[in-house]
Amino acid sequence: MAKPEYYYGVHSVESLLELEPERVLTLFALKGREDQRLQRIFELAEPFGVSIQKASRDTLEKLAGLPYHQGVVAAVRPHPTLNEKDLEDLLTVSKQPLLLALDQITDPHNLGACIRTAAAMGVEAVIVPRDRSASLTPTARKVAAGGAEKVKFIQVTNLARTLGQIKEQFNVQVVGTMLDEQALPIHQFDFTGAAVCVVMGAEDTGLRPITQAQCDQKVYIPMAGNLQSLNVSVATGMALYEACRQRNH
Repeated sequence: MAKPEYYYGVHSVESLLELEPERVLTLFALKGREDQRLQRIFELAEPFGVSIQKASRDTLEKLAGLPYHQGVVAAVRPHPTLNEKDLEDLLTVSKQPLLLALDQITDPHNLGACIRTAAAMGVEAVIVPRDRSASLTPTARKVAAGGAEKVKFIQVTNLARTLGQIKEQFNVQVVGTMLDEQALPIHQFDFTGAAVCVVMGAEDTGLRPITQAQCDQKVYIPMAGNLQSLNVSVATGMALYEACRQRNH
């Protein structure tokens, strides 16, 4: 049996029990904590016979790897890693999906925040390169606050090549966010009526040239004053909101 993963935080564990309870092996809860949030988690776990063990704060901190566990940690059966084939399967079934690609986002907090926003905006999959990118660590899952269980997380060998393939095979429009002479204000781009992949780059370096080359259109978020950039998770939220706003209309 594969080594279990550990999820922590109320939102993350609660979402897991709602969507994939069969993966939960054991719950570890802080001794003496009996509030409504934990009772809700216990109620979700009960029908599936999930073992609940009371644990000290030190034990939970060791399992989570951080002190910010909110009094609950779940030992979880690992989820299979999704790859290019899973992305192809998704695009075969879903004809006009909204996708998010993250180019070398290495901070798990930023990754988790992007996934949380993606889930809220109806994104079907978040695509990242397998190397030089944050993965779905327990920290990323906690920051995602349940979003990681609602959005497919797909790791690909070569992001630029994957973007080229989904353009050619599935007519996905690839939209890169960056400051560029050819970039449109984001509200002027038409996000409706097609499969769209919004591509976000790292805050300090932006999109790599090889990734830029695969973009059908470049867009930017107009800002007041002398600001030139935003935290990637904030910019992702703004970009996805505009895409979602247009597509819902």
